[in-house]
Amino acid sequence: MKNGVKSKQAEWDALEERLLDFAARTGLVVDALPDTRMGRHVAGQLIRCGTSPAPNYSEGCAAESRADFVHKLGIVLKELRESRVWLRLIVKAKLLPPAKLNALIDECFQLMNIIAKSIVTAKANSKGARSQ
Repeated sequence: MKNGVKSKQAEWDALEERLLDFAARTGLVVDALPDTRMGRHVAGQLIRCGTSPAPNYSEGCAAESRADFVHKLGIVLKELRESRVWLRLIVKAKLLPPAKLNALIDECFQLMNIIAKSIVTAKANSKGARSQ
């Protein structure tokens, strides 16, 4: 069982690292935005939602209950969704070239899928635990 615990912790650490990388890369995008009214508005929104998933995920990993864990992951997912919309808006508004954002948008989408699957799994495990 110890290997299972280590393996799970390694998965959590790897995902947290990806979320930290996402936050750092989001910060670089924010810093590259033009100093225009639109650029400043998008920058403010994106820096908040783009840096939020990592600490919320970390908090979720230390949740006091499965319900708390699911709640925290729900926040992570919402923030990633918002980030993806702002990143796509940057492309649509031609604030930065798409080539600078495509990989980050893809990473955001992958992270959303991972978190969404984790929520589904945690909810299913919660139902299974209650029925036993």
